[in-house]
Amino acid sequence: MTGPTVSRSTEPEPAAGWAPTPALGRAVLLAGLLLVAGVLLGRVDLIVLAAPFALGTAYALRRRPTALPQVWITSGDDGPLVEGGDVAAAVSVGNPDTVDYDLVVLRTRVSPWLRILRAGFARDLAVGDVPPTGGEAPAAGTGRSVADRPFVTSVPVGSAVDLELAGSALRWGRHPVGPAGARVATAGGLLVSRAVIVEPVRVRVYPRTEPFEAVEAMPRAAGLVGAHHSRRPGEGGELAGVRVFAPGDRLRRIDWRVSLRARQLHVAATLSDRDAEVVVLLDVLAEAGRSGGVGGAASVLDTTVRATAAIAEHYLHRGDRVSLLEYGPAARRLRPAAGRRQYLTVLEWLLDVRVTASSHEPYDQVFGPQLLSSDALVVVLTPLLDERSAQMLARLARAGRFVVAVDTLPADLAPPKDKGWAEVAYRLWRLDREVMIGQLREHGVPVVRWAGAGSLDQVLRDVARLATAPRVGGR
Repeated sequence: MTGPTVSRSTEPEPAAGWAPTPALGRAVLLAGLLLVAGVLLGRVDLIVLAAPFALGTAYALRRRPTALPQVWITSGDDGPLVEGGDVAAAVSVGNPDTVDYDLVVLRTRVSPWLRILRAGFARDLAVGDVPPTGGEAPAAGTGRSVADRPFVTSVPVGSAVDLELAGSALRWGRHPVGPAGARVATAGGLLVSRAVIVEPVRVRVYPRTEPFEAVEAMPRAAGLVGAHHSRRPGEGGELAGVRVFAPGDRLRRIDWRVSLRARQLHVAATLSDRDAEVVVLLDVLAEAGRSGGVGGAASVLDTTVRATAAIAEHYLHRGDRVSLLEYGPAARRLRPAAGRRQYLTVLEWLLDVRVTASSHEPYDQVFGPQLLSSDALVVVLTPLLDERSAQMLARLARAGRFVVAVDTLPADLAPPKDKGWAEVAYRLWRLDREVMIGQLREHGVPVVRWAGAGSLDQVLRDVARLATAPRVGGR
């Protein structure tokens, strides 16, 4: 999160939003019955008995509320919030009226991916249902959240009370805090307001970057900046050898030791440092596995998003240009760029990644004319659950692209528990998928399972070797 986010309720409304409570009805009814009975029966004691009820009700209603309470949600942090990081939010109730709010009942909803460990008003934080220090809170989707309960307080005139929520973020995405609602009782509990509801605030949780390091050179560099060593001679820091001095060589490149030994001028030849374009293609046609949040099981989408963030961070740190593409009906794309700003843009772009099923072939929609550079490395993150994904990889390879396929299917994907032919069908599907991967490798598409650090090193080594060989086929 780059700054605090606030969602407010509407402006204060007139007293039409207030209604009498059953307590007011009972007080008026009791006082009326006692007065009528005292007059009809001539009983002064009944009239005296009704007086406290009538006077108490009149005194409580002497100052009636004129505006509804204000409710707003605030969520903010000093820096970006990453999976597993601490999240803080507050639901506030303000009193713009001229009378005190005797009782305020406040309730809010929180995304199950935000594990709220402490909830309470500023003066009594950690009210009830708080696990002991160091204790484990219920996992997402199980148990009752600490925030899933009503909170009661009072609000004096012209002030506000904050319900503070503190916990941790379990999963990447845009998670709602809210909607929140409040109802207020005043005039000694004789008047109650209607519920004031405020829209939720979305908390941005960026994916946790998995460790990734690729030490292999890129297949073919394109620009004139960056940290990858080209196979072309030029100005750079990587020594390519020593050769005889030629017209145009700089004097500072002269290797005097070799020159004196050979009695002829020699210069140190270097390789130019060039940047590369990395295109990360996210296959969003199918999903598998169940997400357990940070530290738990990872679904296909979890692995895809976290691996994308890691790959983008690695290559952007090296000065390369990175672009993102979605292989799906939406065909979202992020233009290639380099630098810290591009990395933050990548993280923001990944928050909206969703799996969308579709029956049509999105190849022509995703790969428009002149969208991919011929020298770009295309890293495809795919679970290979859809035949169209394998066909897309084969078409890219036939078009002469440098393609690396990263298998994002969970290794511990459990077979179906249904009896009958379900287990046999699962085993046949596994065999068919292995045959598909073998055919892709025969087409020249390296397929590697994502395993964090060093996942792509061996594959990039093979692709770099292929890049130096003669190539056949159009682009």
